[in-house]
Amino acid sequence: MPLVWLDHVNIRTANLEKMIQFYVDVLGMEIGDRPSFQFNGCWLYCGGRAAVHLVEHPSILAVIDPQIEHFAFRARDIPEFLAKLKTHGVPYSMATVPDLELEQVHIFDPDGNHIEVAFDTSKTEC
Repeated sequence: MPLVWLDHVNIRTANLEKMIQFYVDVLGMEIGDRPSFQFNGCWLYCGGRAAVHLVEHPSILAVIDPQIEHFAFRARDIPEFLAKLKTHGVPYSMATVPDLELEQVHIFDPDGNHIEVAFDTSKTEC
């Protein structure tokens, strides 16, 4: 039974609207269909797939020592992405992966979750 791909990330939040706005406005994800669960939330789509599931927990406290360090997306057009981060006032840091033609942009969502956005720098479109 080999794994095929990472299906989605589920994030609990007390800031549902801020989180939706961040993932849509900054990362360019789209709000999509979501089953009619008995709790509030939102599914955000990337490339036609529900990649981020937000679940509202109004009383959740910030986690001091999260068990997941980050999750990552692949993207194209690093100059456009950096311009979007600047437009939205989102701080970021960058790193180059040794031995690979890969540039990483590291950001944090409104709840403090670490997100890596990776760009293949070997391709002219990036």
